Formats: sequence, structure tokens, C-alpha cells
Amino acid sequence: MSEPIPFNPFHQAQQQFDRIAGMMGLDPALRALLREPMREYHVAVPVRASDGAARVFRGYRVQHNDARGPAKGGVRFHPLETVDTLRALAMWMTWKTAVVDIPLGGAMGGVVCDPHLLKARDLEAICRSYVRQISRDIGPLLDVPEPEIMTTSQHMTWMLDEYESLHGGRFPGSMTGKPVVAGGSLGRLQAPGYGLVYTLREVLKELGLSPDQTMASVQGFGAVAQHAIELYLQIGGRVTCVSSWDQGAGASFAFKRAEGIDLAELRSIADRFGSIDRERAATLGYEVLSGDSWLEQEVDILIPAALENQVRADNVDRVSPQVRIVIEGANGPTAPEADEALSGRGVTLVPDLLANAGGVLCSYFEAVQSNTNSYWPLGEVLAKLDMVLTAAYIAASDLARSRTLSLRDAALMIGVNRVAEVCRLRGWS
Repeated sequence: MSEPIPFNPFHQAQQQFDRIAGMMGLDPALRALLREPMREYHVAVPVRASDGAARVFRGYRVQHNDARGPAKGGVRFHPLETVDTLRALAMWMTWKTAVVDIPLGGAMGGVVCDPHLLKARDLEAICRSYVRQISRDIGPLLDVPEPEIMTTSQHMTWMLDEYESLHGGRFPGSMTGKPVVAGGSLGRLQAPGYGLVYTLREVLKELGLSPDQTMASVQGFGAVAQHAIELYLQIGGRVTCVSSWDQGAGASFAFKRAEGIDLAELRSIADRFGSIDRERAATLGYEVLSGDSWLEQEVDILIPAALENQVRADNVDRVSPQVRIVIEGANGPTAPEADEALSGRGVTLVPDLLANAGGVLCSYFEAVQSNTNSYWPLGEVLAKLDMVLTAAYIAASDLARSRTLSLRDAALMIGVNRVAEVCRLRGWS
């Protein structure tokens, strides 16, 4: 019996692109340009740890394409980070910024480390050392990093301070995701989750469903999931199950309450990484289940808001027949085979390019404010977020209907076409 082929997110991203490029009839040179990163950096990240020991971590920055503007993308700190994951995320970011039509490209970076096991002083040292290695290749006119998995506004402030020290000036637009007091934007924390619900609202309208007629199950309890739950509850929905990662157990667990979860209650027993205390949850009346149980709940909406490759060929059959919508809060959580299976069942799958673009959109708003030394109130930020995401969804939905495409194919087609057009105009192909 042959061994299963390991999941490679970059191959998945390329597979998606190749399919769309074929449908669009892109010429071979342009396909070759867009299916690979334009440049990437593999760097050693040396630090002097708080215990006095010298340690070297591995760091990466992948810039997929910057034809439409400076590259944009997060910095992840994760013990299992791989360059292929970052390549995929950078490519998806290129399409995502194009789908919402902002003048940016796509990038992604990361350091192979586990923040759970590191002190604040060690994390600061990693942030500063990482920026020293890539400082000539990032900045407000080149590539603007932002927080991603297990990085925070504090990490971005350390990175900004190191970048400004190296370049001898104040360049607040060189990093986004900063604290508001350090030049960040109001709405940044809410934007990824709220943006998902703004998009979900439009899907529900098309399906003739009122939010108060629906229930949802959510994978993940980080910032995206928590704010998506927050706004979904405000518009009348009910969340009956959430899952979260338990670092101590090295596994995820799901927390179910049929009458609906209490968000404030769960937040009060979760740590800063979104891990929910199992014992305390049980005493509060939650049923504690295996982590993948979120997938099989009898709800109308599934929201994968954790990691990539979570809904796959080997588990898609567990999705309840009641589910009508899968809306991707994470990047690449649905494998192509599962995507096809859900579509065959009549499930509306809202791809990450539309559903979780709120984060990069608000990062763009922050960069605009930082670069122009201006300040927008929260209401203005959220109104702009809603307007842009709604327009992007409607454009993709209209194209999907007119060409008999899935929403994912329609969104990809819009994004790839916009990037390809600028590459042609620049004479890159």
C-alpha cells in the first residue's frame, strides 16, 4: 500500500491558479510568471535568549507579486511553519488584494518558533532579528508586513521600532496591525471577523434566509472567529459549537451547547491564544467533544476559521445535510476535492478571497492613515470595510451566475485577471 501524499498548500494554490488560467486562456509566459513567487528570502534569525543561550531560528519572507502595488501579507510565528505554506498564502494574498481592488500585491512571512514556549524578551529578540535580516526588502513602498497566526500588535511594534532604527526615521506605514496608540487603525481587531459576517449577510440575502433563522458551528476561537461570532450573534444568529486548540493536550476540542454559546463566557475562560479551558467549560454546561466535531454539527453554516486544509476528501462526508453555507474564515481551509463534493450537494461555499479579506483591507486602511498622518474614527473604518467587501462579493456573485461558476472560481478569475492585466501593461509578459 502506497503512502498518502503529504498535503502541500502551495500545490493546492497552484492547482487553483492553473485551472483558472486555463479557463481564461492566459498565455504561457504569464502563467509561468504568476504561478511562482517573484522573490523569496530564507534567513537565519539569530538571538540571544533570556537565559543567555544563543539560538538560531529559521525565517522566511515570500513576495508573490507586486505588479499592482507594494506587497502585503502577514508574519506568522509557528513551530511547524513551512516555506510552501507561505508561498501559498502569498499567492492567495495577491488574488485577495486584487479581488477587493486595492493597490497592493501579495506576500507572507514567518519564523519557525513556538510563542507558547518563549518569554516576551525572547519574542522581542526574534522580531528585531527577523527585521534586521529583511529590512532592505520591506517598507511602505516595497512590502508591508502585518500580524498573522500567533503574532500580535506588540510584535509589530517591535518590528516597526527595529525597522525605523535601521532606516533612521519614522515610517509608520512600514508595518500594519500596530496598536492604535502607536499609529494603528481603529477596527483592526474586528475587521477580519466582521468582514466575514458582512459577506455572510449578502449570501443569506441571496438565499432568502434571515440571520435569526440560522445556526452556525465555528472552527477556531482566535481573533477572526471571536469577532465573527460577535457580529453574527448581533444580527440574530446562533452559534451552537466552537472548537479551539489546547496547547497542553496537543489537540483541539469542540465546545457545544445546543441553546447557543455565550461568547463573553467563553472569552472569560480562554487564554490569549484562544484556547478554551476544558474543565471550566464543562462546569458551565458545555459538552466537550473531539476537536473535529465542529464539522458534523446540524447547523446551517460552517465557519472554518483556524488553519488550512481542514475540510478534506476524508472528512467532507461528515458535514451534515442541513449545512447550506461554508464560509472560509481561514486561508485555504477547504481542499479541492471537498470543495467539489460540497458544490455537488448544493452547498454555497464562500471562499477565503471574499470571506476573510477584511483583515488585509483594514491593514490597507491603516497604511493609508499612517502614510498620510491622518486618523479615521471607527464608524468610518467599518463603513468603508462594509462598502468594499459588499461590492467585491456582489461582483463575484454576479460573475458566478453569468458564467455558471462557483464563487471560488469567480473570485479567482476576477483577481487573476486584474493582476494579469497590470503585468501585461508593465511589459512583464
